Amino acid sequence: MLKKLSGLTVFVTGGSRGIGKAIALKAAKDGANVVVAAKTATANPKLPGTIYTACDEIEAAGGKALPCIVDVRDEKQVRSAVEEAIKKFGGIDILINNASAIQLSPTDQTDMKRYDLMHNINTRGTFLTTKECLPYLKKSKHAHILNLSPPLNMNPLWFQNHVAYTMAKYGMSMCVLGMHAEFKPFNIGVNALWPRTGISTAAIEMLAGDESFKYTRKPEIMADAAYVILSQDPRKVTGNFFIDEQILKEHGVTDFDQYANDPSQRENMMIDFFLDEALNKQAEPTKKTEESIKPAGEVGKIFVAIEKNLSEDLVKSTNAVFAFNLTGKESGKWFVDLKNGTGKCGQGDAPSGADATLTMDSKNFFDMFTGKTKPTTAYMMGKLKIAGNMQKAMKLEKLMGKLKSKL
Repeated sequence: MLKKLSGLTVFVTGGSRGIGKAIALKAAKDGANVVVAAKTATANPKLPGTIYTACDEIEAAGGKALPCIVDVRDEKQVRSAVEEAIKKFGGIDILINNASAIQLSPTDQTDMKRYDLMHNINTRGTFLTTKECLPYLKKSKHAHILNLSPPLNMNPLWFQNHVAYTMAKYGMSMCVLGMHAEFKPFNIGVNALWPRTGISTAAIEMLAGDESFKYTRKPEIMADAAYVILSQDPRKVTGNFFIDEQILKEHGVTDFDQYANDPSQRENMMIDFFLDEALNKQAEPTKKTEESIKPAGEVGKIFVAIEKNLSEDLVKSTNAVFAFNLTGKESGKWFVDLKNGTGKCGQGDAPSGADATLTMDSKNFFDMFTGKTKPTTAYMMGKLKIAGNMQKAMKLEKLMGKLKSKL
C-alpha cells in the first residue's frame, strides 16, 4: 500500500491530544516525521496526554517524532520549535493549525483576559505559526497548510451568543481565505477542515458534559479526512472549507459507524457549530415530538421527576443552584438546589440564590430534559440563555441523562 506521507515532515500545533494527536498518528502510520508543538509537558489528571506521550505513540505507529513545548502566543517559542524541526528533519512540508481556545459566552460575560486568550491562540497563533513555517513550506514539493476551522457563515445566529469566540475562530478561516490565494504562486495548498458532528474531545466534554460522549464521534474521523486532503496535490486542492463526513463520502467511505462512540445513536449525533444543518435539524421537530408535548402540566412533571432523583451524591458532584425562567405556555420561575443538604427543587426563586440562571421557552425546557434537544445545541441556537457560572450550568447534562429513562 502506497504511503503518501512517508518521509514528509508534519508540524502540528496542539498535537498532544484530541484531534491534533489523531492527525499526527495517522501521518505517523505512513512513516512521516511529526513535530508535536503544544503546551502540555507534564501530565494533568483531568487532561491526559503530554507532548512526550504523544511522541511515544507516534514512534510506535511508525513515524519519527519531535516534542516541542510551544505556546502559540509566544513568538520566540514558535520560532524555536520551527528551528528545531529544521535541524532534526531538514524541512517542513505540512502545517496543521489545530491549537484553539473556546468560551461560549455573551459579550457582557466575556472578560478581556479570556477574549485575548481566544484571539491570541486561534487567530494570532495560526497567523504566527504559518508565518514562521512559510519559508520552509515554500521549499517543499508537497506543501499543505490545514486549519481546523469552520466554513465562514455570516448568519448572525453564529455570532449573537458568543461573538468573541466566533470572531476568533473565523479569524483562522479568514487566514485560509486570504493565504490560499497569497501562497498559490508557491504551490502551497491552504485549506480548512471542520467536523459535521461533535467530536469527543476535552473541549466538548467541558461544554456539554459526560453525557455528550455517546452523541459524538471519535477524533479519528477528522484524522482520516485530513489524510485525504493532505495526500492530494496542493496545487489542485486549495482554498476549500471541507467538512469531514462530506469529503470522506466523496472518497468512498460508507461506514461511519466506525467513528461513532455509540453507533446506536447514529441518527442523534450532535451537529457541530457553524453549520446550517444544525439549524435545519432543530427547526424540523418530528411528529412524535409534537404529539408528546401537551399544552400544560409537562414542566411540573419534569420537576417532580427531578425531585425523586435528588441525592447527597448528586449534590456533592454538582454543587450548584440552578434557576429556570420559563416563557411560553407554561411560563414561570423554578429552581433546582444541588448545593445544600440532599437537594431541593420547587417553583419560584431559589432560596439561596442561583449559580446559573437558564432562560428558555417551556417547550424547549421539556425537549431538553426528555433528550429531544441537547443543551449545547439549544444554547448555540439561541434557544437557551445562560447567565452566571457557565461551567456549573453545563453540569445539568448529567442530571438530564439520569432523567431520560424515567420520563
